[in-house]
Amino acid sequence: MSARLTALITGASAGLGEEFARQLAAMGCNLILVARRGERLQLNAARLQEQFQGIDVLCIEADLRRTEAPEQVYTAVRERGWQVDYLVNNAGASGPDFFGDQAWSDHLAYLRLMQTSVAELCHCFIPAMVGRGFGRVINVSSALGRIALANNCHYGPTKTYVIALSEALGLSVKNHGVHVTALCPGLTHTDFHATAGLDDLKQSTPSFIWYSAETVVREGLRAVEKGRLVCVSGRFYRWLDPLLQSVWTRWMFLRAG
Repeated sequence: MSARLTALITGASAGLGEEFARQLAAMGCNLILVARRGERLQLNAARLQEQFQGIDVLCIEADLRRTEAPEQVYTAVRERGWQVDYLVNNAGASGPDFFGDQAWSDHLAYLRLMQTSVAELCHCFIPAMVGRGFGRVINVSSALGRIALANNCHYGPTKTYVIALSEALGLSVKNHGVHVTALCPGLTHTDFHATAGLDDLKQSTPSFIWYSAETVVREGLRAVEKGRLVCVSGRFYRWLDPLLQSVWTRWMFLRAG
């Protein structure tokens, strides 16, 4: 493998993960692409290697809802002698209805995907970054992690955890050349909403509150390079976020929620 920097991206088969892979490849990074849809992952890898000549791409098929998946990813990377310079924890889903009739095991699987896999992959890869004196970690959260909403008992709270984890990690390793950023996008043009069955939301909301995946990823990469702990992506959401956090206005959003 070449001496290029290497980026590991979870949820790399579509959406923001696919865009992170494209922009990091354009920066000259080798790629470790992780997703549960192996066939689509291979197609993305072939496309990226054709577009960006000279990069190496390793595909790891893994379902991060499973307890053993983060360790399998770490072992696969270590056995091949690769090191991770950029870690992008992007994998996610909308989640089951908290009050639905799913078995609790389904909820636990969701929490593993959204929370514990993020923490475990950080636990696996950040120490080596600290040892080398360089590393960049982007944990993809959401603007919904910044405010409580009724009937959002899974997705929002898991994203709140990702923000808190990222801030604590970032403060812990900032003096060792490692930057950790929680990226908090709002509504983004990806296949996420179609997959989650939320197409009606896209049709019923104004276009100015939607941002492209290219914009979200570009702002996230810029933020982590600057060492920002939290990046709220999109001008509209950067304007809204102080209102969500202010003691003077937060109560209005909570009542409306």
